[in-house]
Amino acid sequence: MPIVTLVGERVAKKGNEFIYLGPSPECKNCKLKTVCFNLKRFRRYRIVGIRNKRHSCNQHDGGVRVVEVEELPIVSSLEGKIKEGSKTKVKIIDCKRLDCENYDICHNPAVEENRDYKISKIIGEMNCKIGKKLMKVELSEI
Repeated sequence: MPIVTLVGERVAKKGNEFIYLGPSPECKNCKLKTVCFNLKRFRRYRIVGIRNKRHSCNQHDGGVRVVEVEELPIVSSLEGKIKEGSKTKVKIIDCKRLDCENYDICHNPAVEENRDYKISKIIGEMNCKIGKKLMKVELSEI
């Protein structure tokens, strides 16, 4: 079921994806903040519908648009034996290789270390620059 929220007019295109970074302190007195702040911090969303309603906004040049979004799965890396459908805790990989194509997956800010997740899908093996045997997975919150 889609979630209704507000995004900047320039971003409001069906199919666009974005990461919600959390509430802005400048918005604390805005009457529409509850609609903007109804997403989960650091999670990725895809715009699936655009409504005709627009609002002015101090933070977005051109104002904001009412949109429908869907929350996308959390993509992360896991080390060791894993099984689709099983419960797991994610251990953040100790890696400083910013030049690695997988760095953002291994250090996804949406993933909380030592929290329980369900492995909803195994995407495949990852090429690790520090030699770890990693699998790219989709996780869902439990």
